[in-house]
Formats: sequence, structure tokens, C-alpha cells
Amino acid sequence: MDALALIIPGALIIGITVGLLGAGGSILSVPILVYLIGQDEKIAIAGSMAIVGFIALIGSIPCIKAKLVDWKSVLLFGIPGMIGTYGGAWLTVYVSGIVQLLAFATVMIAASVLMLRPIINNKASQKAQTPNDSKTPDNDNQRHPVKIIIDGLLVGVLTGFVGVGGGFLIVPALVLLGGLNMHRAIATSMVIIVMKSSSGFVKYLDVLQEFDLSLDMRVIVIFSVVGAIGSLLGKLASGYIAQDALRRGFGVFLVIMGSYIMVQSSMQLIA
Repeated sequence: MDALALIIPGALIIGITVGLLGAGGSILSVPILVYLIGQDEKIAIAGSMAIVGFIALIGSIPCIKAKLVDWKSVLLFGIPGMIGTYGGAWLTVYVSGIVQLLAFATVMIAASVLMLRPIINNKASQKAQTPNDSKTPDNDNQRHPVKIIIDGLLVGVLTGFVGVGGGFLIVPALVLLGGLNMHRAIATSMVIIVMKSSSGFVKYLDVLQEFDLSLDMRVIVIFSVVGAIGSLLGKLASGYIAQDALRRGFGVFLVIMGSYIMVQSSMQLIA
């Protein structure tokens, strides 16, 4: 069976995850591209940015139409995030792909902690259950603009270095620092991911050229199209699935996958 046919279910799962949680696309796509398709780590990270950026773009359209996106948070988080992502991608010229994978595994495990933390889930759930709050402006007094800008910059650097879209960090930040409810935070994170992924991908084109590597556009197109369909399905299903249970399950999965990648990468580094 063609290897590309094997990744179609994976791409669909990636898209559904993004649609349900506003996060998780890169954390799933990078391992699939590296371990299933056999791509070089830097190619996989660059391709993941293109894939997740496109999936988030498609997934953000219904969010924008429903007026769930908080544009002030997009500016406060997204612009510093683009700068940070570009800088993080620039740093990858000086490290090997294995080092990036080790960092990626560490981020996966850190993401699982955020997914499993009751304080974030409880606060997000309380906000999500507030009547009609998705249609009304959030209280500006709850916002912490400087903290959001700094967080956006730091998450951007992380995005550029290890290739994660950062939704698992963006959503909690928008809930706890931006004063948004869960549904608005997820919708807003989609737009921010598009911005950061675009910035990082542009810089990664230079990085790949530096290492004499090139993208496999066929893989990117298949992943993007199937994943985009999955994101729309995930968005439709999000209202019928318990978010807390979903996040906990995904958090456990990240622990397992992150540990596997860390072991494999450490063995390659030692060898």
C-alpha cells in the first residue's frame, strides 16, 4: 500500500483534533511525517507548519462567520507570535533535527500537563457555560495585554523551533490572561495559528535551502486537504462532545507519544 494512503486517516484525525480543541495539529503531524513517511526532521517540521496553517485557516472561516474570534487578542498575541516564530525558525539553522525532536518531545509532555491541569479545564468550563457569552464582548478589565504580548512572543519562538502551532498554549493563555471563554479562545487561536504558521513556514524555506533539503508538496497537499475536511467535522462535533474528557484523553496520549519520541531521539543522539 502507498505510504500516502496510510496517512489519510492520520490527516483526518489531525484535522478533527484541531476542530475540536483548537490545538494538537502539529503535535500529531510531525511524528507522522517523521516516523510513518520517513521525512527528515526539518522537512517534517516545515511541512507541518504549512499543513496546520492551512487546516487552521479553513477551520477559522466558520468561527469568523459566527463572530467568535476576538480580534483584539489576535493582534496582541498573533503579531508578537509571528515575530517569535520567525526567530525560532532562524535558530534551527544552528541545531540538528534530532535536537529539535527532543525539544518537540519535551513540548508534547508539557502540553499533556496543560491538557490535564484541572484549574485550566475548570475555569474554561465555567466560562464556556456562561449564558450567551459567546455573543457578547469579553470584559476588557480581565485582560492582561503585556502578559499576552510576552506570552505570544515566547510561544512563537517555541513554534518556530519545534514546529508546533502552539494551540495548546494559546488557548489557556487566552482563557486565563485574555478573559475569553473556551469557545472564543479556540476560535481565536485558529486565526493566531494561521499567522504564526505562515511566518514560520516562510523562514523554514530558507532553513531547508541552507541544509539542501526540499519539501514534498504531494504530502503537504494531501495532509492539508484531508485535514481541512477533518477540522470542519471536528468543529461541527465540538458541541456534542464533553471537552474536559476529550482534553484529558488527548493529554494521556501526548504523554505516551512524547515519551516514545524522546526515547527514540535520545537513542539516535547517543548512536
